[in-house]
Amino acid sequence: MYDYLIVGAGLYGSIFAYEAHKRGKKVLVVEKRDHIGGNLYTKNVEGINVHVYGAHIFHTSNETVWHYINQFTEFNNYVNSPLANYQGEIYNLPFNMNTFSKMWGITKPSEAKKIIEEQRQSYYKENPKNLEEQAINLVGTDIYEKLVKGYTEKQWGKSSLELPPFIIKRLPVRFTYNNNYFNDKYQGIPIGGYTQIFNTLLNGIEVRLNVDYLKDKTSLDNLAKKVLYTGPIDAFYGYQLGKLDYRSLHFEHQLLNEDNYQGNAVINYTDRKTLYTRILEHKHFEFIESSKTVVTKEYPRDFTGENDPYYPINDTVNNQMYERYHQLAKKETKYLFGGRLAEYKYYDMDDIIEKVLMLVREELA
Repeated sequence: MYDYLIVGAGLYGSIFAYEAHKRGKKVLVVEKRDHIGGNLYTKNVEGINVHVYGAHIFHTSNETVWHYINQFTEFNNYVNSPLANYQGEIYNLPFNMNTFSKMWGITKPSEAKKIIEEQRQSYYKENPKNLEEQAINLVGTDIYEKLVKGYTEKQWGKSSLELPPFIIKRLPVRFTYNNNYFNDKYQGIPIGGYTQIFNTLLNGIEVRLNVDYLKDKTSLDNLAKKVLYTGPIDAFYGYQLGKLDYRSLHFEHQLLNEDNYQGNAVINYTDRKTLYTRILEHKHFEFIESSKTVVTKEYPRDFTGENDPYYPINDTVNNQMYERYHQLAKKETKYLFGGRLAEYKYYDMDDIIEKVLMLVREELA
């Protein structure tokens, strides 16, 4: 008899498994995929650590979280400074003075503020009804047309006129020449990739891969006193209250016989005609010198149930459905729930660590 059966070997499940094991609990981890690490899984290809499920840059202002994750790896000083490619024009992200200087040929913050304000006022809507109206209210027409519209429509699979305004509650605009995407105090990429973190977290713990928990739920549940479930909450309850909506992603990885494909780790493609939203060049995350490179094209997809869920559609209908599932989960005594899919929220990595450590304090104190 195990003390805990943990469903999912991603960040949430693996940290809880580590903390439980450290306290002398007998733990079994089951994972549907053929590897540990969840979406953080990195695979070494020709000496390059490839982010198999898209770019993951660790960033946080939470000192406790930063010190916690540094137990398991050393981070480099990578600073996320993505670029945007609009029909061959290159712009800096997030929107800052480098962006505005390239777009309008100006040099001073006062000039950029004047242009943005004039565009905002010309098209301002008191109560924006869709994403387009909301975005123009925030950043004006030029930035919206070149750097927001196409990318967002691809990401969500709909016209910006059909998308609700809440998707873009705010857009970061800086009137400094600062290309650092995040404002957090701590930022970096684990040297050697993310998978090594999971090897350490799960060292000495029984892990069974290629196990679909929901297909063999009864027999697996009987192995443990308690179950921590990190998968989709609607699937756990057999979709009895309906299916929650997500957007999915498809990744195309290529090993190229050249030393430098695009000169930056992340370049977003913000026009509507280009089918992918961005290209990653993984060697630039860790400053690797090599005669080869690996690039990944990232394509947004509808979630069908056959592919992986990535982005929850947190509109009113889905949030209300999730809340009904959440009320069911709160009544459980054997089952614990946590993580992006079980909580139907888009958490960053530091959020996940903070959440699971809260559970550890409650459950394992």
